[in-house]
Amino acid sequence: MVSYVNALLYGVGGIVVAGMALLVAFQEKLVYVPVLPGLTKSYPITPARLRLVYEDVWLRSSDGVRLHAWFIKLLPDCRGPTILFFQENAGNIAHRLEMVRIMLQKLHCNVFMLSYRGYGESDGYPSQHGIIRDAQAALDHLSQRTDIDTSRIIVFGRSLGGAVGAVLTKNNPDKVAALILENTFTSILDMAGVLLPFLKWFIGGSSSKGPKVLNFVVRSPWSTIDVVGEIKQPILFLSGLQDEMVPPSHMQLLYAKAATRNNECKFVDFPNGMHMDTWLTGGDQYWRTIQQFLEQHVPGKKENESSSNGNGKGIVFPEIFFYS
Repeated sequence: MVSYVNALLYGVGGIVVAGMALLVAFQEKLVYVPVLPGLTKSYPITPARLRLVYEDVWLRSSDGVRLHAWFIKLLPDCRGPTILFFQENAGNIAHRLEMVRIMLQKLHCNVFMLSYRGYGESDGYPSQHGIIRDAQAALDHLSQRTDIDTSRIIVFGRSLGGAVGAVLTKNNPDKVAALILENTFTSILDMAGVLLPFLKWFIGGSSSKGPKVLNFVVRSPWSTIDVVGEIKQPILFLSGLQDEMVPPSHMQLLYAKAATRNNECKFVDFPNGMHMDTWLTGGDQYWRTIQQFLEQHVPGKKENESSSNGNGKGIVFPEIFFYS
């Protein structure tokens, strides 16, 4: 009987060890999915298909990786705000073009869409350190352009893109005017336990109660919860309450962490929003929310000049809104 129990324990232990080894070896393939099942790595369409004014932009990250991006303008001479958009972990920037088309119409802005390394037409292989370099290269490029208002660059990140955008915004307080986060996780460490529940006993973020003995093996922790509290620029949090991938509580935790140090934070949730379609199910209210945020925190020059004529800007307290 004892030998049978020992054999069973050894067998279970072997399975667990094998599972952990596979997780360590293939974790990048779980976090980064440049190619959706059944599709190719290349772009299925370009902005030209949607009759958008754009240019192909080729960049070099600080470690020499060649990157591709699209810079899309509402009009050739548009001087409105410029949104630096960071996508989710799966697919490529072409899969976001319909959303961007509506974004241009609703917000009267320019949009810069970066392909992370290993995605779309960009070279290399994705990693946290690498993508942080890629994001910095994109921002540096925008900051040097003469055909946009460089004082009105807004970073917008959804899901993984929110983690990327948070790091970039924290590191560039003089280049990024504001940050928009949508359906973003607190950290990959916390998401490990969400996607694979047995892992929550071994891997977890700062709020986890487990022993976290395997945190050291995670190469892309993307701990947004530890970054967002250090951001000084205004932040808009957009949360879909039907998110089937990232628990909405992650967005609430991010907001709570940021708002303790930043009085220019705003949280808005959308009852029918899922992980990928909050921009669609949110309807006009979604776009009005972003438009009002930009008007308040990233106004055009006329608004800036009038607001600085005599009266200073008052204290703006954190806001939280719920729409039903």
